[in-house]
Amino acid sequence: METVHNHPYAALTPDCVLNALESLGLQCDGRLLALNSYENRVYQVGQENGPPLVAKFYRPARWSDTAILEEHAFVEELAEREIPAVPALRINGATLHAFESFRFAVFPRRGGRPPELEDPDTLEWLGRFMGRIHAVGAIRPFCERPTLDIESFGIEPRDFLLANGFIPPELLEAWESVVNQALDGVRRCFDRAGEVATLRLHGDCHAGNVLWTPDGPHFVDFDDARNGPAVQDLWMLLSGERGDMVRQLADILAGYEDFCEFNPRELYLVEALRTLRLIHYSAWLARRWDDPAFPAAFPWFNTQRYWQDRILELREQVALMDEPPLWKG
Repeated sequence: METVHNHPYAALTPDCVLNALESLGLQCDGRLLALNSYENRVYQVGQENGPPLVAKFYRPARWSDTAILEEHAFVEELAEREIPAVPALRINGATLHAFESFRFAVFPRRGGRPPELEDPDTLEWLGRFMGRIHAVGAIRPFCERPTLDIESFGIEPRDFLLANGFIPPELLEAWESVVNQALDGVRRCFDRAGEVATLRLHGDCHAGNVLWTPDGPHFVDFDDARNGPAVQDLWMLLSGERGDMVRQLADILAGYEDFCEFNPRELYLVEALRTLRLIHYSAWLARRWDDPAFPAAFPWFNTQRYWQDRILELREQVALMDEPPLWKG
């Protein structure tokens, strides 16, 4: 495992951040605030003559330049249609920049608060904008970005965790058994759903990536944008007991279907996609454990209790995936 001093982000000092921005001709005033981000490094940077900006420094080797630019182009496409997404600024004709060993982009700062997901009007409003995003996303697929599937979000993460010894030996048999049962359940869900369309997605549309203002929502952080079924961008807005989720889903779809048709067969995928996210999340933490920010932020990861809880969680998902979908239209 890499140490604090030789991890790639160790070179991203405050001076490096400010120098990177000034290499574009921006005049920084020295104010620098690290924002809540782990996959990348994101900073609010003050300007001498203008409002603060947000600078995102991409994790080295995660995405190719073309994949990052494809994300930027998608968000620009949304903004051009007056959909409230926040595109990277074009500076000197480009949205992706390089400084020393880092690639970065600069964004306007957008404030806001988390949406009130218990409010039916808020959910319908979110649904309308998500329907508009998906209507644009369906025009053509991503070419450089991957597709959300069982292999990349389930099988490969499982194999990574097993191959790298993250599961405690005394829990290995139980975890491997339940994760395999869970993946069998995911396959059954996809079989029940049948062939469903894929489109360009936000990819990580939880409440933290939606900022609410008096004018409504705007969507941020398209870093996980990829191809996939539409329901991937909807299920993370649902919470609570089954009855709560049914009501929330109805409110979201009331707005969504004003702009984009929703295939109700995709609802067979809700718990399957949740299961894949749980498996993928454990592997994501494991892959990033050499980054000093991760042990500091997630001290509970890779403890005995953590893996015991994951076994119980996956057992619950195995049962949930065999239940009827939330709503079949």
